[in-house]
Amino acid sequence: MRRKTKMVWELIILIMMGGCGMSMAQQPPPVSEAVLHQVAASLQMHVDKLPHMPKLFGYTLKFHRNLPATTVFAYGTSAQAATVPGPTIESIRGVSTRVTWENHLPHSHILPWDPTIPTTIPKHGGVPTVVHLHGGVQPPESDGSALAWFNSDFKETGPAWSRSTYTYPNIQHSGNLWYHDHTLGLTRANLLAGLIAAYVLRDPAFDAKMNLPVGPKFDRHLMIFDRSFYKDGSLYLNYTGDNPTIHPQWQPEYFGEAIIVNGKAWPYLRVQRRKYRFRIINVSNARYYGLALTNGLSFTVVGSDSSYLPSPVTTQRILLSPAETFDVVVDFSTATATESILTNDAPYPYPTGTQPDQLMGQVMKFIIKPGAPSRPDTSRVPASLAPSQAATIVGASLTRYITLYEYLSKANLSSHLYINGKSFLDPVTETPKSGSTEVWEVINLTGDNHPLHIHLATFQAIRVQQLVDEQGFLNCMTRKNNAVACNVTGHATGPILDIPAHERAWKNIVKIEPGCKTTVVVHFNLVEQNNAPYPFDATSAPGYVYHCHILDHEDNEMIRPLKLVK
Repeated sequence: MRRKTKMVWELIILIMMGGCGMSMAQQPPPVSEAVLHQVAASLQMHVDKLPHMPKLFGYTLKFHRNLPATTVFAYGTSAQAATVPGPTIESIRGVSTRVTWENHLPHSHILPWDPTIPTTIPKHGGVPTVVHLHGGVQPPESDGSALAWFNSDFKETGPAWSRSTYTYPNIQHSGNLWYHDHTLGLTRANLLAGLIAAYVLRDPAFDAKMNLPVGPKFDRHLMIFDRSFYKDGSLYLNYTGDNPTIHPQWQPEYFGEAIIVNGKAWPYLRVQRRKYRFRIINVSNARYYGLALTNGLSFTVVGSDSSYLPSPVTTQRILLSPAETFDVVVDFSTATATESILTNDAPYPYPTGTQPDQLMGQVMKFIIKPGAPSRPDTSRVPASLAPSQAATIVGASLTRYITLYEYLSKANLSSHLYINGKSFLDPVTETPKSGSTEVWEVINLTGDNHPLHIHLATFQAIRVQQLVDEQGFLNCMTRKNNAVACNVTGHATGPILDIPAHERAWKNIVKIEPGCKTTVVVHFNLVEQNNAPYPFDATSAPGYVYHCHILDHEDNEMIRPLKLVK
């Protein structure tokens, strides 16, 4: 799968039919959470083996041995090779990868979608799609603009579509990325249907020097997501909106009753008493995961998102927001028992929602083999990982104020979410200079934690401070929509919150705490290459975007355009 010359990947987007899944027109009425919970509870935990992340070969699309096969959308090079998650693309740093994307999805969606939010609706039908490489540093034409969609056989294309073959330069530091659908208004439904997959950028010389666990047995992806199912195995997405007179189907968050890892519900993995590397990616629509291991085990975090930490951090718990990645090493030789459960304690919605029950509080099981490993474990976690410039506001060219709002109906229920009081289609207001560094003061006036994703950029939170008189500040922003005029500095005088050491890396997801001002240093350059400029024109059309990565928020309309300038 790796070549010294330029690689060309011909990946095909298609639908994989399994079981007796239903079209949207055939879906029965919405059911209660109790019924969904009953379906999930009927599935025995830890009886399916954790699948390897597929690499251009398929496996049966059954999320559990006792659940009928499920109709999904899937990535693959053929119908036979399509999988959920899709095939992992492995690339070499400095060697470009070109992928030709085709759409073989059906005429109608398999899940409900709401036309009352800004949504891609092809005139002649078909499910539109476009692919975004999350965390990738790529030119705008290959970034997967929400307006660059295309339907089956390119019968119709979006206003920003220009090509079917994307080029990924792979110029950034080695690390963990993933790819997924990014279609305007349909991102939550298309990812829920299965359009998710991993992408690894390797640097052979650097990786050898690090000497972390390697090989398919000891270096594993864990792609975690939640889903609900009907009894016949069909995916369930509630299509009764929380504000049905405004949005008949849209709800502010999707939470499934079953926890899936690499395509299996609550799987198990047999491990030896040695070190393993796990690249953990949260590909859920809205669920946060507070992960911990039972029986005396901890995580040694070596990287987050697509960057390595300057030095490893050992912790008992990691909190993953949607779209966030942590690269960890677990040493099973230190376990005090023959098994360990990967648990989840994050409320949903996060941070003040419902505590997970016994179903959602477990993710997977590790079964630890007794005795010494089959061969000596020569891997190690080095004391120093990757040199990384310290995040600082020194040298920043501009400070921007970004405010996050949630708009409520008369019934005090969410109707839509905006950034800076503007919709996605309002004129662009964020126009950073290519090659520059900026400071973004992100003010969260909602009750949710929002995972902020800025396309192309590399960024890091350096300060989180609570607002005082949050309601007064919100009232002022409602009138003036200007953070400076509303004296954001005077309001952000509350306690300073801790940023965990394992999150102090160059990220492509930063958690924005509710009722706080989060100071984020944003690099529109190659920060890990001494702020070198991009080797492509980042100012060309169609530009980039930034948004909340809770997909239900992004679709309605917590997303804004981002246009770099020279």
